[in-house]
Amino acid sequence: MGNFMDLYVVETGQENPETIIFLHAEGLAGWIWNEQVKAFPDYHCLVPDLPEHGQSSGVKPFTIAGAAEMVVDLIQNRAHNGKAHLLGLSLGAQVAVQILATHPEVVDHALLTGTLLRTSSHNQTLLNLVDYTFKSYEPVKDTKFFIKAYMRTYNISKDYFDQFQDSTRQISGDALYRILHENLFFMLPPGLEKADVPVLVIMGEKDYQVIKESAGDLDRTLPTSQTYIVPKKGHMWNMESPKLFNQTLRNFLTGNPIYLKLNR
Repeated sequence: MGNFMDLYVVETGQENPETIIFLHAEGLAGWIWNEQVKAFPDYHCLVPDLPEHGQSSGVKPFTIAGAAEMVVDLIQNRAHNGKAHLLGLSLGAQVAVQILATHPEVVDHALLTGTLLRTSSHNQTLLNLVDYTFKSYEPVKDTKFFIKAYMRTYNISKDYFDQFQDSTRQISGDALYRILHENLFFMLPPGLEKADVPVLVIMGEKDYQVIKESAGDLDRTLPTSQTYIVPKKGHMWNMESPKLFNQTLRNFLTGNPIYLKLNR
């Protein structure tokens, strides 16, 4: 696939000693972390657009394993001391999970939110779901009506409409199919049980049931993790409640209490 230099990466705070890597959700791009980057001027922030997304749309093909290797390369070459805090949402969280399984040595802390996992291998039902989702979504993904409805579903400010539309337009049909396939079929990777680094697993209270079940799978597998629920929030709570998200991330990185609902 190539190395990290193929990816579009926004970088801020290079003079700061600790690095955070921000990994975005499927179908979007690094701009979804703008409110987080602004809130962390005291950290070195690296925000890539993942392959076949945003301004990395020409980097093909997207796979979670391939994207993970590129992010590891980014950490090894650009993060201070070859190590970083990982922050991943949805597809970005899946990439972070893959990194924890294969290269835990490059991870300082990891915050995973809205992570989808499958515990069984490919089956025809899931393949049919990928086909159905693709055929339903691909014709309407760039329309104003669909984008506005999507944003209302996740309680996201209409101020982000242009960025959402740009992101959907940058993804081709064949890229979309690959991304959906990787997202829906991602399974717990071997080696994750050896990732002995602090991990915060989070889900919104309004998130999908399979996300909540996946959070339990992660918590049972990771040796050093805690799982929390964000009351009254949904899948993209970093955009829905940026102040709460930013405080949660900062408290996690600095060892302070997490003021969310502990999942027991």
